[in-house]
Amino acid sequence: MTPLLVARRTFPRIGRRPMECIQCNRPFLAEDRVASISGSIMGDECTESYYFCDRCGVYTVEVCWDLFLGEESVSINGPIPRSEGEAAVELIRQCSTPWDKKCRCSAHVAYFKGSALD
Repeated sequence: MTPLLVARRTFPRIGRRPMECIQCNRPFLAEDRVASISGSIMGDECTESYYFCDRCGVYTVEVCWDLFLGEESVSINGPIPRSEGEAAVELIRQCSTPWDKKCRCSAHVAYFKGSALD
């Protein structure tokens, strides 16, 4: 099995461009963001948002880190194959409060793969 190659762009949160598909650069609309989940990991907040491009059929994931003792950062990951993205979105939707970084439901624990959630 060949490893999945994922492009990554990292830049400061302030003054950044609107979200775009990592594969075709189409600007995303509000409805293209299909799921988001937050977790608090060792004092830092991580929020991952999934965007689906119906043109390419792939997901782009925005990963925002709000560091307790540092700068915020954002990285953009993808393209994520549709099947992998749909599995993550389905898992996120199992939580009734995915925006709650302190939630410890089974979906949060599974999504963050047992990371040191606070």
